[in-house]
Amino acid sequence: MEFAVVGSEEFVLGFRLAGVRRVYTAQPEEMEAKVLELINDTSIGILAVNANELTKIGPNTRRRMMGNISPVVIPVGGEEGDLREKVKSAIGVDLYKTERD
Repeated sequence: MEFAVVGSEEFVLGFRLAGVRRVYTAQPEEMEAKVLELINDTSIGILAVNANELTKIGPNTRRRMMGNISPVVIPVGGEEGDLREKVKSAIGVDLYKTERD
């Protein structure tokens, strides 16, 4: 399973520079169709989406993508929040948990 990113050119640039191979750009009017295409791709395990661009996606598609088990969809950016909580919410497991927690 692979890691993929979808969003505007500005959003995906950093991921591309970091070496992420599955990087997809989409204009606002194309975002919903591109997300639907990617969540149906069985080779993708994690899909990062620009949280600010989620507003361009209809509520039914948003519910479907956020309820998906595979790929796990992780909104990135937007409201500042704790990365630990975002990961825990997305996959249902606290990866940062230690023996003392």
